[in-house]
Amino acid sequence: MSNPIPLPSAKAPAKPHADMVVNCVAYNRRNGKRVGNISIDAISDALLDPDTFVWVGLHEPSEELLLKLQNEFDLHDLAIEDAQYAHQRTKIETYGDSLFVVVQTAQQAAGEIAFGETHIFLGPRYLVTVRHGTSLSYAPARRTCEQSPELLALGPSYGLYGVLDFIVDNLLPIIRDSREELQELEQDIFAAKFNRDIIKRLYDMQRDLMTLRLAVTPLQDIINQLVRMHPHLIPDDLRVYFRDIYDHVFRVNESISAMREMLTAAIGLNLSLVTFAQNEVTKKLAGWAAMLAAPTLITSWYGMNFAHMPELQSRYGYPAVVLVVLGVMGSMYYILRRARWL
Repeated sequence: MSNPIPLPSAKAPAKPHADMVVNCVAYNRRNGKRVGNISIDAISDALLDPDTFVWVGLHEPSEELLLKLQNEFDLHDLAIEDAQYAHQRTKIETYGDSLFVVVQTAQQAAGEIAFGETHIFLGPRYLVTVRHGTSLSYAPARRTCEQSPELLALGPSYGLYGVLDFIVDNLLPIIRDSREELQELEQDIFAAKFNRDIIKRLYDMQRDLMTLRLAVTPLQDIINQLVRMHPHLIPDDLRVYFRDIYDHVFRVNESISAMREMLTAAIGLNLSLVTFAQNEVTKKLAGWAAMLAAPTLITSWYGMNFAHMPELQSRYGYPAVVLVVLGVMGSMYYILRRARWL
């Protein structure tokens, strides 16, 4: 076994192992049936039977608990360190005859997309899942796997399939809800007025989808590796199931790309419509200003203190000037209306 390296103490207060161990179950590899729940301390005893493998589910475990599992399953020091501190990129690492997989998770929480992280250790006789942050329990995935004992008899890799399939399936409702929300916002988007709340919501959706894409895109490479490589851990009978996950991940990634393009177009369209509406207002103001400029110019002439001004001594001079002003304004109004400036 590898010697565990000391890790810096976590800042969060320690909590009992019972709160961190969601499940610890032994399974029989000959028939794929559940042997029963066991304690962390009983893992060594369970593994004495060569036909037994163990599936452990943890949620934000302590350093002490991870070091204990490292001794039980001979986990690599670097993988244990990553699982302790989280905040890792989506990746797959090979350590001897075991795999270490990091997957970003997402789910809807209070109308927002909350992101979490899951670290998975896979060996010939064990599967360990470590959840960090906002993440749903994998109990439903475990129950689904237990309903197919003939596949669970192929080993813990079928449990890995169940967990990854559960993670990917939880992404589909996020895409669906984002698409529905965008459709609901369409009327406001096409309104020729600026609404800061609409733009902010569109930007938030685009930011969440970008984060989601950064999590999903590397997942395609991980699933592709599981389909084509690691024959000592992934039986040929299970590769078709991982190909099914790959198809789902590909569809999610394509949907995210399409949604991001739609959001970018929606934001640009809304800003273009707002700019167009502002230009229309500016044109109308300019048109009315031009109409008012003509009488202002004419009447300003008669405000100058010269003795000899046209029509000053004429009996009909004032009505004539008024008619000229009205005629000029009417002509300008007609021209501007035809030009659709008014």
